[in-house]
This record gives sequence, C-alpha cells and structure tokens, in this order.
Amino acid sequence: MNELALAAFAAETGTHLVGEPRDRRFAVFVRKFDTAAYAETLRRAGVRWYPRTAREFPSLLRSIHDPPPGLFMRGAADAELLRRPAVGVVGARSCSPYGAQVARMLGRELAAAGLVVVSGLARGIDGEAHRGALEAGGATVGVLGCGVDRDYPAAHRELARRIRESGLVVSEYPPGVEPAPWRFPARNRIIAGLSGATVVVEARERSGALITADLALEEGREVFAVPGEITSALSAGTNDLLRLGATPLTTSKDVLDLFGIEVGLAAEPDLTEEEAKVLGRVRDAPAGVDELVRVTGLGAGVVATALTELELTGLVVQGEGVYRAH
Repeated sequence: MNELALAAFAAETGTHLVGEPRDRRFAVFVRKFDTAAYAETLRRAGVRWYPRTAREFPSLLRSIHDPPPGLFMRGAADAELLRRPAVGVVGARSCSPYGAQVARMLGRELAAAGLVVVSGLARGIDGEAHRGALEAGGATVGVLGCGVDRDYPAAHRELARRIRESGLVVSEYPPGVEPAPWRFPARNRIIAGLSGATVVVEARERSGALITADLALEEGREVFAVPGEITSALSAGTNDLLRLGATPLTTSKDVLDLFGIEVGLAAEPDLTEEEAKVLGRVRDAPAGVDELVRVTGLGAGVVATALTELELTGLVVQGEGVYRAH
C-alpha cells in the first residue's frame, strides 16, 4: 500500500480513509501520483512523513481500529517521541479558571515525571496542558485537525512554535488542508491512540473531549475524569464519565501510579515570613489581593510582591484575579 498516496488522495477528496478505496478515481490518482516529488515537496516545507507500515510507527496508534495512513510531522523532536509513554489531556475550550489551573498543573507534573503530554492545541484545556508541559521542560505533542502546516487556532501560533522547538506537531492531513468540523472528531482518535491514558479535565455534555474519552475506552485505555462542581455545566460531561466508571483524578499521582512512576516530594523553597503568611491564607481558600491584604494585615505592596514570588516558585496560580494554592 502507498500510504502517502492514500493520505494525499484523502486530503484532495475531503474524505476519511483508512484503507485503499476500490474505485476508478483512486486508481487513476495513484497512477499519476509521483511519490518522490510529493516527498520532496514535504521536505522543502519542513514536514516529515511517518507511514503506519514503518516498523517504528507507534504500536498503540497502529492498534486502533481505524489508524491513519500515517502522520505528517513538524518539530525538532525525533519520531521516537511518539512511542514514549504518553497521556492525553483534553477538555473544554471555554474552560473555567479552575479547569485551566488543573490542566496546566497536570501538564507540568506529568511532563516533569517523564510522560509525554498529548493534546489538540485547541483553546482552553488543551492549550493549558501544552503550556504546563513546556514549563516543566518536558515533552508535548500537538495533534491538529487540519493540515500540519497550519497553526490552528491562529491565536496559538506562538504556542505551536514553542511546541515545535522541543516536541512535535502532527496531523494525518498534509499541508494545505483547511480545518473542517468533521476533522476534529477524527483528530481525537489520534490523541486517544497515541496515549496510554486519557484525562478529561472539564467537558460539557456532548463535548468533543468526551469523544476522545469514548475512543480511548473502546481501545481499552484508561480514562480519568477530574470531578467538578455539580452546578457547573462545564462539569456535566466529566461527572457523567465518573458515573459511567471513569477513574476519578484528584492528583497527578493517580496517573503516575498507572504508569508505575514514583516521584518523590519536592522540597518546598525557603519563604519569607510574609510569603509564608500569604501562602497559608491562600491554602485555606482562594482569595483576591484585597482580601489577602485585609486578612493578613500586610500592605498591598507586600502582598503583591509575595504573590509574585509564590507564582514564580509554582506554589500559587492566578486566574481572573483570584489566587489559588498549587
């Protein structure tokens, strides 16, 4: 099978193909297709092609019931990255500050422990998971639902660039393929397929993240769901997953245990008296600057300085003006 011709034909015809179609149109396309010239065009564009028949192709992805013909890749990392133990982290695009915090924390802690963080480069949970992995100096893979040459969404152009500096951006679609609604559910099977486990952080009912979870379950992979507020629509999907038997996730250790990874507790950095006071209050409950000034008795400038230092050390995160302990 000429997987590159199959991928190019699927892109040209706007179809989802796993095997060679038995029709005249494809036969004519293959006869005219110049594999060497197409491969050279990819090379000049800085794109690599990884066919599924390659011995090194990720076995987890090849084993799903409809694996892609192959993957187009951009980035500094070797294709071996796709064979390393990986976790998919997915969720709502319009996530809450809490969801963003959890996704970033998971991305950071899972990557720091040596796992590859796989997500879809979308807004919200996906982007935060990628950012967390990059903050840890770890590995992350972005899976696109459009041509591999597209930085999609455009707002994540800089994030995609940072991912490519040390990791990979991949797609089953060659350069030039525009985003289309049906391509994103198809993309989700690749996220699930590359991952030994999938974590859903936040998801509304009928969210695309739930498609990823369903695909992971169909392949016998572990699915984790972060419990959420019962009054929040953003938690409806994850709470449904929990009712259906997904594993509750309350800490990154839940995932690390699945992979047999043990990580020692990091020593807490030395804190000033003011920083310790502010951190203690934030650990009791999330709070804004004004409340911290009131309950600690410290000046506004002192509190602001303490919060900055605590953010830099990763002990506190901020979302919409509210600070939470990490």
